[in-house]
Amino acid sequence: MRILAIETSCDESAVAVLDEQRGLLAHELWSQIDLHRAFGGVVPELASRDHLRRLLPLLRSALEHAGTRASEIEGVAYTAGPGLVGALLTGAALARSLSFGWKVPAIGVHHLEGHLLAPMLETPAPPFPHIALLVSGGHTMLIEVRGIGDYLLLGQTRDDAAGEAFDKSAKLLGLPYPGGPELAQLAASGRPGRYSFPRPMLDRPGFEFSFSGLKTAVLQAVRSAALSDQERADVALAVQDAIVATLCVKALRALEYTGHRALVVAGGVGANRELRARLTREARASGVQVFFPRLEFCTDNAAMIAVAGLHRLRAHEHTGGGIEVRARWPLEQLRPPGMA
Repeated sequence: MRILAIETSCDESAVAVLDEQRGLLAHELWSQIDLHRAFGGVVPELASRDHLRRLLPLLRSALEHAGTRASEIEGVAYTAGPGLVGALLTGAALARSLSFGWKVPAIGVHHLEGHLLAPMLETPAPPFPHIALLVSGGHTMLIEVRGIGDYLLLGQTRDDAAGEAFDKSAKLLGLPYPGGPELAQLAASGRPGRYSFPRPMLDRPGFEFSFSGLKTAVLQAVRSAALSDQERADVALAVQDAIVATLCVKALRALEYTGHRALVVAGGVGANRELRARLTREARASGVQVFFPRLEFCTDNAAMIAVAGLHRLRAHEHTGGGIEVRARWPLEQLRPPGMA
């Protein structure tokens, strides 16, 4: 089976072509970072309009690079939620139109399921069951993944997500949007031990997170005095250390609780090199294998939507007529392919 996938949940426009036997044939992505940088964050209306401009050229490019004609596409997958409603509608409308015109089934995919399955694009793919640490600008979750579509939420953030804590701390330090990668780069020249920020909820049992207190502590540190460039780097390092330490401790706690020996790290924050290095080091010391998607598949992309969509289309799932998207969509509502 060969399918085409579309991702437009936020500020990336993406199209991919995936073949069941030959693997990923093409993936195209347009990032709107430059568009939103002047506003310090994503402007939903601008995001929707830019998706409209970019999707058809990306579609043509993906088919060309995949060496695929429209007649060879046997299904269309698209992100149906969660995300920005206007942005989701642009991708859903195109996907449903292609499905109708090409006379092939379409499937609306859960954006977070796409992230969870992104490591399946790699070799070796993670075994089931495993623990997934899903960390992005909007989500911080620990999930027991028993199989495709069989997810048990162990814990999530009570307030800010880890990616949001990175971005807001970066903004307090005067760094440009998007702040997370900029903060990580600045942290590379920081001096250890100059600042210490709280590791929220590590003194409590369970798997929940909270990063609002960390953000407040950073605000107080920045406002207490005019910081030199070196001191700003010191703060950035301390912020990164606090977030990474919290994520690592909680992930290892979930592994110990469940007894699983595999950990998947997914989402945009999964591209943070310090997080990858520390999790790999500490997990392997405990006899746990860690799986990461390659860096380009940590952030939003259509390849991950193609993986999730392929499994569901193969099970003869499809989305009925009309265009429906969801700004909010609890992951626990999903079922294994063919059992929806």
